Amino acid sequence: MSTFTAEQPTAGQLHAEQESTRRWWVLALIAVAQLMVVLDNTIVNVALPDAAHALDISTANQQWAVTAYALTFGALLLLGGRVADFQGRKRIFIIGMVGFAAASALGGCAQNAAMLFGARALQGVFAALLAPAALALLTVTFTEAKERATAFAVYGGITAGGAAVGLMLGGVLTEYATWRWCLLVNVPIAVLGSLAAVPLLRESRAHGDTRYDLVGTVLAVTGTAALVYGFTKAGEDGWSSGQAIALSSGGAVLLVLFALTEGRTAHPLLPPRIVVDRNRGGSYLVSLLMGAGILGCFLYLSFYLQSTLGYSPIRAGAANLPVSAAVFLAAGLVSRLLVRTGPRLFLASGAAVSGAGLLLLTRIGVHSHYVAEVLPALILFGLGLGLTFTTVASTALLGVADHDAGVASATINATQQVGGALGLALISSFFTREVSNYTAHHTSMDAASLTAHAQVHGYVIAFAGSSAMIFLAAVIAAVLVRAGRTDLAPGTGPTDKDAPTSAEPGRATAHR
Repeated sequence: MSTFTAEQPTAGQLHAEQESTRRWWVLALIAVAQLMVVLDNTIVNVALPDAAHALDISTANQQWAVTAYALTFGALLLLGGRVADFQGRKRIFIIGMVGFAAASALGGCAQNAAMLFGARALQGVFAALLAPAALALLTVTFTEAKERATAFAVYGGITAGGAAVGLMLGGVLTEYATWRWCLLVNVPIAVLGSLAAVPLLRESRAHGDTRYDLVGTVLAVTGTAALVYGFTKAGEDGWSSGQAIALSSGGAVLLVLFALTEGRTAHPLLPPRIVVDRNRGGSYLVSLLMGAGILGCFLYLSFYLQSTLGYSPIRAGAANLPVSAAVFLAAGLVSRLLVRTGPRLFLASGAAVSGAGLLLLTRIGVHSHYVAEVLPALILFGLGLGLTFTTVASTALLGVADHDAGVASATINATQQVGGALGLALISSFFTREVSNYTAHHTSMDAASLTAHAQVHGYVIAFAGSSAMIFLAAVIAAVLVRAGRTDLAPGTGPTDKDAPTSAEPGRATAHR
């Protein structure tokens, strides 16, 4: 008679299984945080008419509900990344979550325009802490190539598809609840997320050289804010506006000074080694141009669906859902193939596919059919976004030392936010000019028909401009990004030669 003894797992195997489970819960938490941040770029778009009516906000000032968030978010991201590196990414993640919840509650209870705009700006401040801390935590948590590819696929898919989800959620909340819930919905999510972060996340931070670059911080924040505000004023008042010219040129000068000082200071806010690498630098340029093309597309597509085709807020939001579906489909494909093919193919082809989708949107008319003229364009657009953003999240962090993980992550978010704000202002100026020109040259049409056709003409130009920016991103990706599949495994790709090493006081360490 024989006996059978089942092999018991060793303590090491049990620990490995527990760690694997914990990593995926960390991914879920970071995905929720990133979705919340991305949603707030667009969730108030659909709610703006109701909010404006309730708080007596003029038509000219409505856009500040969007711009106030983008302005503070984009301007403070680099500083937020460095704060996360030096003060601890877990700590800053939790602070960002709690602060975002408080700012959202303030906005949801706003009694006037100033209170709403201030709350949106405060949301941007805490988002600038939360977003880079989240991506840096993802970077130091997933160190195995295939798992990291999957994690970045989820992160990239949410980044690309979250804007469309925001429009849908904004439409549902506005139509079935109240516009205030477009802000209040963040409160329970952020509170639960901050509570979950305490046991799930493990602290990691940079040690040694952790002094802040005060001069660089002032130049970066004021330069970015001035540039974004200047472009926004140009969108409102035209490019001949003295205020727009002064702000834009002043912001550009400050950012040039920032770039010059960063190469000479001993404690740079954005170490040049992060951006001079061709793979990372190319990825940041792609992220900037993609952000510039996307935000304007979603805004004017929402206007077209509601103002021209007569869709309700919830129907307009639902019409954008194919973008999110296509994004997550493409992101899933990338997660399986990225480690086999390398990033260059997906980065360049993804941007080209997105650009082609926006180009298809230039076929729209006053009486277009959604299924025939709009849906195919949105599917292409979403597929391209999924391919591109999933890959950008990987290539923009290639070879970055742990010491710089937060600021490198912040640079990705900063390029997307600043690109979105600048692109929206640029596309808005195109739209305003083209509507005015069309109206002036078609005076024989009746008023209602003239207004409808002039707006559609403006939308077509807006989509064409967005498409051009994204096609430029495809060219940059093809020319600059050279990373191969072997570079994607952490520790195997090219590393920053000037990054702190074990022999230097700035060596980065993580507490696990």
